[in-house]
Amino acid sequence: MFRKLIKLILFLPLAVYFNSLNVLSSQNKNNIDKVLEEKINKPFISYQKIENIVLNNLELKSLKHLVNSASFNLSSQIAKRYPSLDLQANGLPKYVSGKNYNSNSETLKTYQLTANPSLNIQWDLINPSRRSEINIAKENLKIAENNYEIKKKDLIQEARSRYHKYQKSYQDMQNKKFTLDLSIKSLNDAKAKLDAGIGTKFEVLEAEAQFYRDKHSLNEKKIEHEINKISLKEILNIKGDFEIIQEQNLIGFWNHKLNKNIREGLDKNISLKNILLQKSIKKNQANSFLSQNKPKIYISNTFSSTFSKVDSLSTNIQSDEFGSNYTNTISLNFSWSIFDGGKNQNSYKSKLSDAKAEEYTFDNLKNILSTNISKAYLKLKLNEEKMTSSLKEIESSKESLRLARLRYDVGISTLKDVLVRQNELSHAKSKNINAIYNYNLNLDELERLTFLDISNNCLDNNNNRINKKESICNI
Repeated sequence: MFRKLIKLILFLPLAVYFNSLNVLSSQNKNNIDKVLEEKINKPFISYQKIENIVLNNLELKSLKHLVNSASFNLSSQIAKRYPSLDLQANGLPKYVSGKNYNSNSETLKTYQLTANPSLNIQWDLINPSRRSEINIAKENLKIAENNYEIKKKDLIQEARSRYHKYQKSYQDMQNKKFTLDLSIKSLNDAKAKLDAGIGTKFEVLEAEAQFYRDKHSLNEKKIEHEINKISLKEILNIKGDFEIIQEQNLIGFWNHKLNKNIREGLDKNISLKNILLQKSIKKNQANSFLSQNKPKIYISNTFSSTFSKVDSLSTNIQSDEFGSNYTNTISLNFSWSIFDGGKNQNSYKSKLSDAKAEEYTFDNLKNILSTNISKAYLKLKLNEEKMTSSLKEIESSKESLRLARLRYDVGISTLKDVLVRQNELSHAKSKNINAIYNYNLNLDELERLTFLDISNNCLDNNNNRINKKESICNI
Protein backbone atom coordinates (compact mmCIF):
# COMPACT_ATOMS: atom_id res chain seq x y z
CA MET A 1 0.00 0.00 0.00
CA PHE A 2 2.82 2.37 0.88
CA ARG A 3 4.65 1.56 -2.40
CA LYS A 4 1.51 2.35 -4.45
CA LEU A 5 1.14 5.69 -2.65
CA ILE A 6 4.77 6.58 -3.39
CA LYS A 7 4.30 5.58 -7.06
CA LEU A 8 1.16 7.75 -7.31
CA ILE A 9 2.98 10.76 -5.81
CA LEU A 10 5.94 10.32 -8.21
CA PHE A 11 3.98 9.94 -11.44
CA LEU A 12 1.00 12.23 -10.79
CA PRO A 13 2.93 15.36 -12.00
CA LEU A 14 4.00 13.44 -15.12
CA ALA A 15 0.38 12.49 -15.90
CA VAL A 16 -0.73 16.10 -15.39
CA TYR A 17 2.09 17.20 -17.73
CA PHE A 18 1.04 14.85 -20.52
CA ASN A 19 -2.58 15.91 -20.11
CA SER A 20 -1.59 19.56 -20.45
CA LEU A 21 0.52 18.56 -23.48
CA ASN A 22 -2.52 17.07 -25.20
CA VAL A 23 -4.63 20.13 -24.39
CA LEU A 24 -1.92 22.44 -25.77
CA SER A 25 -1.64 20.31 -28.90
CA SER A 26 -5.40 20.51 -29.41
CA GLN A 27 -5.40 24.29 -28.96
CA ASN A 28 -2.48 24.71 -31.36
CA LYS A 29 -4.20 22.52 -33.92
CA ASN A 30 -7.35 24.64 -33.65
CA ASN A 31 -5.29 27.79 -34.24
CA ILE A 32 -3.67 26.33 -37.38
CA ASP A 33 -7.05 25.18 -38.69
CA LYS A 34 -8.50 28.67 -38.12
CA VAL A 35 -5.68 30.23 -40.13
CA LEU A 36 -6.19 27.77 -42.99
CA GLU A 37 -9.99 27.66 -42.75
CA GLU A 38 -11.62 27.11 -46.12
CA LYS A 39 -14.75 28.73 -47.49
CA ILE A 40 -17.79 26.82 -48.70
CA ASN A 41 -19.35 26.80 -52.17
CA LYS A 42 -16.00 26.94 -53.96
CA PRO A 43 -15.71 26.37 -57.73
CA PHE A 44 -14.09 23.12 -58.79
CA ILE A 45 -10.99 23.11 -61.02
CA SER A 46 -10.00 19.89 -62.73
CA TYR A 47 -6.71 19.08 -64.41
CA GLN A 48 -8.45 19.16 -67.81
CA LYS A 49 -9.75 22.72 -67.28
CA ILE A 50 -6.31 24.24 -66.76
CA GLU A 51 -5.67 24.82 -70.47
CA ASN A 52 -8.74 27.05 -70.79
CA ILE A 53 -8.30 28.83 -67.47
CA VAL A 54 -4.70 29.78 -68.31
CA LEU A 55 -6.03 32.03 -71.09
CA ASN A 56 -6.96 34.49 -68.32
CA ASN A 57 -3.31 34.90 -67.37
CA LEU A 58 -2.28 38.58 -67.47
CA GLU A 59 1.07 37.92 -69.15
CA LEU A 60 -0.69 36.01 -71.91
CA LYS A 61 -3.15 38.87 -72.44
CA SER A 62 -0.19 41.22 -72.82
CA LEU A 63 1.32 39.04 -75.56
CA LYS A 64 -2.06 38.97 -77.32
CA HIS A 65 -1.86 42.74 -77.72
CA LEU A 66 1.65 42.41 -79.15
CA VAL A 67 0.22 40.07 -81.80
CA ASN A 68 -2.38 42.73 -82.64
CA SER A 69 0.38 45.32 -82.85
CA ALA A 70 2.37 43.19 -85.31
CA SER A 71 -0.78 42.63 -87.38
CA PHE A 72 -1.42 46.38 -87.65
CA ASN A 73 2.22 46.93 -88.61
CA LEU A 74 1.86 44.40 -91.45
CA SER A 75 -1.23 46.22 -92.71
CA SER A 76 0.76 49.45 -92.59
CA GLN A 77 3.54 47.99 -94.74
CA ILE A 78 1.09 46.48 -97.25
CA ALA A 79 -0.51 49.92 -97.64
CA LYS A 80 2.71 51.09 -99.34
CA ARG A 81 1.59 49.21 -102.46
CA TYR A 82 -1.23 51.69 -103.01
CA PRO A 83 -1.25 55.37 -104.01
CA SER A 84 -1.09 58.07 -101.37
CA LEU A 85 -3.28 61.16 -101.44
CA ASP A 86 -2.23 64.40 -99.70
CA LEU A 87 -4.26 67.58 -99.32
CA GLN A 88 -2.41 70.80 -98.47
CA ALA A 89 -3.62 74.35 -98.04
CA ASN A 90 -1.45 77.42 -97.45
CA GLY A 91 -3.81 79.71 -95.59
CA LEU A 92 -7.45 78.91 -95.01
CA PRO A 93 -7.91 81.75 -95.67
CA LYS A 94 -4.90 84.09 -96.01
CA TYR A 95 -5.33 87.85 -95.79
CA VAL A 96 -2.76 90.14 -97.52
CA SER A 97 -2.63 93.91 -97.22
CA GLY A 98 0.03 96.47 -98.24
CA LYS A 99 1.19 99.28 -100.50
CA ASN A 100 3.75 99.54 -103.30
CA TYR A 101 5.15 103.08 -103.56
CA ASN A 102 7.32 104.34 -106.46
CA SER A 103 8.13 108.00 -107.12
CA ASN A 104 7.84 107.52 -110.87
CA SER A 105 4.49 105.71 -110.80
CA GLU A 106 1.25 105.56 -108.99
CA THR A 107 1.00 103.96 -105.56
CA LEU A 108 -0.41 100.46 -105.70
CA LYS A 109 -2.51 98.96 -102.91
CA THR A 110 -3.29 95.37 -101.90
CA TYR A 111 -6.26 94.25 -99.81
CA GLN A 112 -6.89 90.61 -100.66
CA LEU A 113 -8.33 87.42 -99.10
CA THR A 114 -6.92 84.20 -100.68
CA ALA A 115 -6.98 80.40 -100.31
CA ASN A 116 -4.46 78.02 -101.98
CA PRO A 117 -5.49 74.37 -101.66
CA SER A 118 -3.49 71.67 -103.49
CA LEU A 119 -4.02 67.94 -103.95
CA ASN A 120 -1.12 65.54 -104.55
CA ILE A 121 -1.35 61.87 -105.58
CA GLN A 122 1.79 59.71 -105.56
CA TRP A 123 2.14 56.04 -106.48
CA ASP A 124 5.38 54.10 -106.25
CA LEU A 125 5.59 51.93 -109.35
CA ILE A 126 9.02 50.47 -108.54
CA ASN A 127 10.30 50.54 -104.95
CA PRO A 128 12.96 47.83 -104.44
CA SER A 129 12.80 47.95 -100.63
CA ARG A 130 9.01 47.60 -100.40
CA ARG A 131 8.88 43.80 -100.78
CA SER A 132 11.55 43.25 -98.12
CA GLU A 133 9.73 45.51 -95.65
CA ILE A 134 6.44 43.66 -96.19
CA ASN A 135 8.17 40.29 -95.76
CA ILE A 136 9.80 41.49 -92.54
CA ALA A 137 6.40 42.60 -91.19
CA LYS A 138 4.87 39.22 -92.08
CA GLU A 139 7.65 37.34 -90.33
CA ASN A 140 7.43 39.60 -87.25
CA LEU A 141 3.70 38.86 -87.07
CA LYS A 142 4.40 35.13 -87.26
CA ILE A 143 7.03 35.44 -84.52
CA ALA A 144 4.57 37.34 -82.31
CA GLU A 145 1.97 34.61 -82.84
CA ASN A 146 4.58 31.93 -82.10
CA ASN A 147 5.68 33.77 -78.93
CA TYR A 148 2.06 33.79 -77.80
CA GLU A 149 1.79 30.03 -78.39
CA ILE A 150 5.13 29.39 -76.66
CA LYS A 151 4.10 31.39 -73.61
CA LYS A 152 0.67 29.73 -73.55
CA LYS A 153 2.18 26.24 -73.61
CA ASP A 154 4.79 27.22 -71.00
CA LEU A 155 2.07 28.63 -68.74
CA ILE A 156 -0.06 25.52 -69.19
CA GLN A 157 2.89 23.34 -68.23
CA GLU A 158 3.74 25.55 -65.25
CA ALA A 159 0.10 25.64 -64.11
CA ARG A 160 -0.11 21.87 -64.35
CA SER A 161 3.13 21.60 -62.41
CA ARG A 162 1.69 23.76 -59.63
CA TYR A 163 -1.52 21.71 -59.75
CA HIS A 164 0.50 18.52 -59.19
CA LYS A 165 2.50 20.24 -56.46
CA TYR A 166 -0.70 21.29 -54.71
CA GLN A 167 -1.94 17.68 -54.84
CA LYS A 168 1.43 16.41 -53.61
CA SER A 169 1.45 18.78 -50.63
CA TYR A 170 -1.98 17.47 -49.66
CA GLN A 171 -0.71 13.89 -49.80
CA ASP A 172 2.36 14.92 -47.78
CA MET A 173 0.05 16.46 -45.23
CA GLN A 174 -2.03 13.26 -45.02
CA ASN A 175 1.16 11.24 -44.63
CA LYS A 176 2.27 13.44 -41.74
CA LYS A 177 -1.15 13.10 -40.12
CA PHE A 178 -0.81 9.34 -40.43
CA THR A 179 2.68 9.51 -38.90
CA LEU A 180 1.45 11.77 -36.11
CA ASP A 181 -1.26 9.26 -35.26
CA LEU A 182 1.41 6.56 -35.00
CA SER A 183 3.46 8.82 -32.74
CA ILE A 184 0.45 9.43 -30.49
CA LYS A 185 -0.12 5.69 -30.26
CA SER A 186 3.55 5.12 -29.41
CA LEU A 187 3.40 7.86 -26.77
CA ASN A 188 0.27 6.38 -25.23
CA ASP A 189 1.86 2.90 -25.21
CA ALA A 190 4.98 4.28 -23.52
CA LYS A 191 2.89 6.07 -20.89
CA ALA A 192 0.78 2.99 -20.28
CA LYS A 193 3.88 0.83 -19.76
CA LEU A 194 5.36 3.43 -17.48
CA ASP A 195 2.17 3.53 -15.43
CA ALA A 196 2.20 -0.27 -15.27
CA GLY A 197 5.79 -0.24 -13.99
CA ILE A 198 7.23 -2.14 -16.98
CA GLY A 199 8.38 0.90 -18.98
CA THR A 200 10.94 3.65 -18.51
CA LYS A 201 10.73 7.41 -18.44
CA PHE A 202 13.38 7.51 -21.17
CA GLU A 203 10.99 5.77 -23.57
CA VAL A 204 8.24 8.24 -22.70
CA LEU A 205 10.58 11.18 -23.37
CA GLU A 206 11.72 9.56 -26.61
CA ALA A 207 8.11 9.09 -27.75
CA GLU A 208 7.30 12.64 -26.71
CA ALA A 209 10.19 14.01 -28.79
CA GLN A 210 9.00 12.03 -31.81
CA PHE A 211 5.49 13.37 -31.24
CA TYR A 212 6.76 16.95 -31.30
CA ARG A 213 8.81 16.35 -34.45
CA ASP A 214 5.86 14.84 -36.29
CA LYS A 215 3.51 17.57 -35.10
CA HIS A 216 5.91 20.26 -36.32
CA SER A 217 6.29 18.48 -39.66
CA LEU A 218 2.51 18.34 -40.05
CA ASN A 219 2.18 22.08 -39.43
CA GLU A 220 4.93 22.71 -42.00
CA LYS A 221 3.05 20.64 -44.57
CA LYS A 222 -0.18 22.52 -43.85
CA ILE A 223 1.51 25.86 -44.48
CA GLU A 224 3.25 24.47 -47.57
CA HIS A 225 -0.11 23.25 -48.86
CA GLU A 226 -1.61 26.71 -48.46
CA ILE A 227 1.38 28.37 -50.17
CA ASN A 228 1.04 25.99 -53.12
CA LYS A 229 -2.63 26.92 -53.35
CA ILE A 230 -1.76 30.63 -53.51
CA SER A 231 0.82 29.92 -56.19
CA LEU A 232 -1.73 28.04 -58.29
CA LYS A 233 -4.26 30.86 -57.92
CA GLU A 234 -1.66 33.36 -59.11
CA ILE A 235 -0.84 31.65 -62.40
CA LEU A 236 -4.52 30.91 -63.14
CA ASN A 237 -5.47 34.51 -62.26
CA ILE A 238 -8.17 33.33 -59.86
CA LYS A 239 -9.32 35.87 -57.29
CA GLY A 240 -11.59 33.73 -55.16
CA ASP A 241 -11.29 30.29 -53.61
CA PHE A 242 -11.50 26.96 -55.41
CA GLU A 243 -11.31 23.19 -54.98
CA ILE A 244 -9.48 20.42 -56.82
CA ILE A 245 -9.20 16.65 -56.59
CA GLN A 246 -6.76 16.30 -53.71
CA GLU A 247 -5.86 12.66 -54.27
CA GLN A 248 -2.86 11.92 -56.47
CA ASN A 249 -3.52 9.97 -59.65
CA LEU A 250 -1.51 9.15 -62.74
CA ILE A 251 -2.63 11.56 -65.45
CA GLY A 252 -1.88 9.02 -68.18
CA PHE A 253 0.78 6.91 -69.83
CA TRP A 254 3.53 7.57 -72.36
CA ASN A 255 3.52 5.02 -75.18
CA HIS A 256 5.92 6.78 -77.57
CA LYS A 257 9.46 5.58 -78.21
CA LEU A 258 12.46 7.83 -77.59
CA ASN A 259 13.37 8.23 -81.29
CA LYS A 260 9.84 9.33 -82.11
CA ASN A 261 9.89 11.78 -79.21
CA ILE A 262 13.05 13.46 -80.50
CA ARG A 263 11.93 13.49 -84.13
CA GLU A 264 8.50 14.96 -83.41
CA GLY A 265 9.89 17.40 -80.86
CA LEU A 266 12.40 18.87 -83.32
CA ASP A 267 9.96 18.98 -86.24
CA LYS A 268 7.21 20.80 -84.33
CA ASN A 269 9.19 22.98 -81.94
CA ILE A 270 8.00 26.57 -82.21
CA SER A 271 11.23 28.10 -80.89
CA LEU A 272 13.16 26.47 -83.74
CA LYS A 273 10.65 27.93 -86.20
CA ASN A 274 11.19 31.35 -84.66
CA ILE A 275 14.94 31.09 -85.22
CA LEU A 276 14.34 30.31 -88.88
CA LEU A 277 12.04 33.33 -89.07
CA GLN A 278 14.70 35.49 -87.44
CA LYS A 279 17.19 34.26 -90.02
CA SER A 280 14.78 35.17 -92.81
CA ILE A 281 14.22 38.62 -91.27
CA LYS A 282 17.97 39.26 -91.23
CA LYS A 283 18.20 38.32 -94.91
CA ASN A 284 15.29 40.59 -95.80
CA GLN A 285 16.89 43.41 -93.85
CA ALA A 286 20.11 42.81 -95.80
CA ASN A 287 18.18 42.98 -99.08
CA SER A 288 16.45 46.15 -97.89
CA PHE A 289 19.82 47.86 -97.37
CA LEU A 290 20.99 46.68 -100.78
CA SER A 291 17.83 47.90 -102.51
CA GLN A 292 18.37 51.44 -101.23
CA ASN A 293 21.05 51.82 -103.94
CA LYS A 294 18.60 50.80 -106.67
CA PRO A 295 16.47 53.23 -108.71
CA LYS A 296 12.92 54.13 -107.67
CA ILE A 297 10.19 55.07 -110.12
CA TYR A 298 6.92 56.68 -109.11
CA ILE A 299 4.05 58.63 -110.65
CA SER A 300 2.88 61.88 -109.12
CA ASN A 301 -0.07 64.11 -109.92
CA THR A 302 -0.38 67.55 -108.34
CA PHE A 303 -3.50 69.69 -108.63
CA SER A 304 -3.18 73.22 -107.19
CA SER A 305 -5.59 76.14 -107.21
CA THR A 306 -5.94 79.69 -105.93
CA PHE A 307 -9.08 81.56 -104.93
CA SER A 308 -8.91 85.32 -104.24
CA LYS A 309 -11.32 88.08 -103.22
CA VAL A 310 -10.89 91.89 -103.40
CA ASP A 311 -7.92 93.33 -105.33
CA SER A 312 -4.12 93.16 -105.44
CA LEU A 313 -1.57 95.78 -106.61
CA SER A 314 -4.18 98.21 -107.83
CA THR A 315 -4.53 101.97 -107.55
CA ASN A 316 -8.24 101.65 -106.87
CA ILE A 317 -9.32 98.70 -104.75
CA GLN A 318 -12.45 96.99 -106.01
CA SER A 319 -14.12 95.27 -103.04
CA ASP A 320 -16.34 93.07 -105.18
CA GLU A 321 -13.54 91.72 -107.37
CA PHE A 322 -12.73 88.02 -107.15
CA GLY A 323 -10.80 85.45 -109.20
CA SER A 324 -9.41 81.93 -109.32
CA ASN A 325 -6.89 79.78 -111.16
CA TYR A 326 -5.70 76.18 -111.11
CA THR A 327 -2.96 73.98 -112.52
CA ASN A 328 -2.66 70.19 -112.78
CA THR A 329 0.74 68.49 -113.17
CA ILE A 330 1.29 64.79 -113.79
CA SER A 331 4.77 63.31 -114.05
CA LEU A 332 6.79 60.10 -114.07
CA ASN A 333 9.64 60.51 -111.58
CA PHE A 334 12.94 58.72 -111.15
CA SER A 335 15.41 58.72 -108.24
CA TRP A 336 18.62 56.77 -107.73
CA SER A 337 21.08 56.90 -104.85
CA ILE A 338 24.21 55.91 -106.76
CA PHE A 339 26.90 56.25 -104.11
CA ASP A 340 26.75 56.47 -100.30
CA GLY A 341 30.34 55.70 -99.32
CA GLY A 342 29.65 51.97 -98.92
CA LYS A 343 27.20 52.46 -96.03
CA ASN A 344 24.42 50.26 -97.37
CA GLN A 345 26.83 47.63 -98.67
CA ASN A 346 28.42 47.22 -95.23
CA SER A 347 25.00 47.13 -93.56
CA TYR A 348 24.04 44.41 -96.04
CA LYS A 349 27.07 42.32 -95.08
CA SER A 350 26.35 42.90 -91.37
CA LYS A 351 22.82 41.47 -91.66
CA LEU A 352 24.07 38.50 -93.67
CA SER A 353 26.51 37.77 -90.85
CA ASP A 354 23.62 38.00 -88.34
CA ALA A 355 21.67 35.52 -90.46
CA LYS A 356 24.63 33.13 -90.41
CA ALA A 357 24.76 33.39 -86.61
CA GLU A 358 21.11 32.27 -86.43
CA GLU A 359 22.12 28.99 -88.10
CA TYR A 360 24.43 28.15 -85.20
CA THR A 361 21.75 29.21 -82.72
CA PHE A 362 19.36 26.82 -84.50
CA ASP A 363 21.78 23.88 -84.30
CA ASN A 364 22.56 24.61 -80.65
CA LEU A 365 18.89 24.69 -79.68
CA LYS A 366 18.32 21.41 -81.53
CA ASN A 367 21.03 19.78 -79.38
CA ILE A 368 19.53 21.24 -76.21
CA LEU A 369 16.03 20.06 -77.11
CA SER A 370 17.26 16.56 -77.96
CA THR A 371 19.02 16.41 -74.59
CA ASN A 372 15.99 17.68 -72.66
CA ILE A 373 13.65 15.22 -74.38
CA SER A 374 16.01 12.32 -73.65
CA LYS A 375 16.38 13.37 -70.01
CA ALA A 376 12.62 13.72 -69.51
CA TYR A 377 12.02 10.33 -71.12
CA LEU A 378 14.64 8.54 -69.00
CA LYS A 379 13.43 10.25 -65.82
CA LEU A 380 9.92 9.09 -66.66
CA LYS A 381 11.11 5.48 -66.86
CA LEU A 382 13.02 5.90 -63.60
CA ASN A 383 9.95 7.23 -61.82
CA GLU A 384 7.91 4.33 -63.17
CA GLU A 385 10.29 1.98 -61.36
CA LYS A 386 10.25 4.15 -58.24
CA MET A 387 6.47 3.95 -58.05
CA THR A 388 6.39 0.15 -58.18
CA SER A 389 9.34 -0.28 -55.82
CA SER A 390 8.00 2.27 -53.31
CA LEU A 391 4.66 0.42 -53.18
CA LYS A 392 6.52 -2.78 -52.27
CA GLU A 393 8.54 -0.84 -49.72
CA ILE A 394 5.33 0.50 -48.15
CA GLU A 395 3.93 -3.01 -47.75
CA SER A 396 7.19 -4.26 -46.23
CA SER A 397 7.40 -1.27 -43.87
CA LYS A 398 3.83 -1.79 -42.70
CA GLU A 399 4.59 -5.40 -41.86
CA SER A 400 7.85 -4.43 -40.14
CA LEU A 401 6.03 -1.85 -38.03
CA ARG A 402 3.33 -4.37 -37.10
CA LEU A 403 5.92 -6.93 -35.99
CA ALA A 404 7.92 -4.29 -34.12
CA ARG A 405 4.83 -3.29 -32.14
CA LEU A 406 4.08 -6.88 -31.31
CA ARG A 407 7.65 -7.38 -30.10
CA TYR A 408 7.43 -4.17 -28.06
CA ASP A 409 4.10 -5.19 -26.54
CA VAL A 410 5.51 -8.48 -25.32
CA GLY A 411 8.66 -6.81 -24.05
CA ILE A 412 11.30 -8.33 -26.38
CA SER A 413 11.95 -5.06 -28.25
CA THR A 414 12.30 -1.36 -27.44
CA LEU A 415 10.24 1.64 -28.35
CA LYS A 416 13.21 2.91 -30.36
CA ASP A 417 12.76 0.03 -32.79
CA VAL A 418 9.07 0.90 -33.18
CA LEU A 419 9.88 4.56 -33.88
CA VAL A 420 12.49 3.57 -36.46
CA ARG A 421 10.00 1.32 -38.29
CA GLN A 422 7.43 4.08 -38.03
CA ASN A 423 9.78 6.57 -39.71
CA GLU A 424 10.65 4.00 -42.38
CA LEU A 425 6.98 3.62 -43.25
CA SER A 426 6.52 7.39 -43.44
CA HIS A 427 9.59 7.69 -45.63
CA ALA A 428 8.35 4.94 -47.96
CA LYS A 429 5.00 6.71 -48.35
CA SER A 430 6.83 9.95 -49.06
CA LYS A 431 8.92 8.25 -51.76
CA ASN A 432 5.77 6.99 -53.45
CA ILE A 433 4.17 10.45 -53.32
CA ASN A 434 7.28 12.00 -54.86
CA ALA A 435 7.48 9.31 -57.55
CA ILE A 436 3.88 9.93 -58.67
CA TYR A 437 4.45 13.69 -58.57
CA ASN A 438 7.65 13.50 -60.65
CA TYR A 439 6.09 11.01 -63.06
CA ASN A 440 3.22 13.41 -63.79
CA LEU A 441 5.67 16.27 -64.22
CA ASN A 442 7.68 14.19 -66.71
CA LEU A 443 4.51 13.44 -68.68
CA ASP A 444 3.65 17.13 -68.91
CA GLU A 445 7.21 17.98 -69.88
CA LEU A 446 7.31 15.35 -72.64
CA GLU A 447 3.96 16.52 -73.98
CA ARG A 448 5.28 20.11 -74.03
CA LEU A 449 8.59 19.18 -75.70
CA THR A 450 7.33 16.67 -78.27
CA PHE A 451 3.76 17.90 -79.02
CA LEU A 452 2.65 14.27 -78.69
CA ASP A 453 -0.41 13.28 -76.69
CA ILE A 454 -0.54 11.55 -73.32
CA SER A 455 -2.40 8.25 -73.63
CA ASN A 456 -5.15 6.96 -71.37
CA ASN A 457 -4.13 3.36 -72.11
CA CYS A 458 -1.01 1.61 -70.87
CA LEU A 459 0.57 -0.13 -73.88
CA ASP A 460 3.82 -1.96 -74.58
CA ASN A 461 6.14 -1.48 -77.57
CA ASN A 462 3.78 -3.53 -79.74
CA ASN A 463 0.77 -1.41 -78.73
CA ASN A 464 -0.65 -4.23 -76.60
CA ARG A 465 -2.19 -3.51 -73.20
CA ILE A 466 0.10 -4.39 -70.29
CA ASN A 467 -1.51 -6.64 -67.69
CA LYS A 468 1.46 -7.35 -65.47
CA LYS A 469 0.68 -7.08 -61.79
CA GLU A 470 3.87 -5.14 -61.00
CA SER A 471 3.37 -2.64 -63.85
CA ILE A 472 2.38 0.98 -63.29
CA CYS A 473 -0.70 0.19 -65.37
CA ASN A 474 -2.22 -1.31 -62.23
CA ILE A 475 -1.33 1.51 -59.87
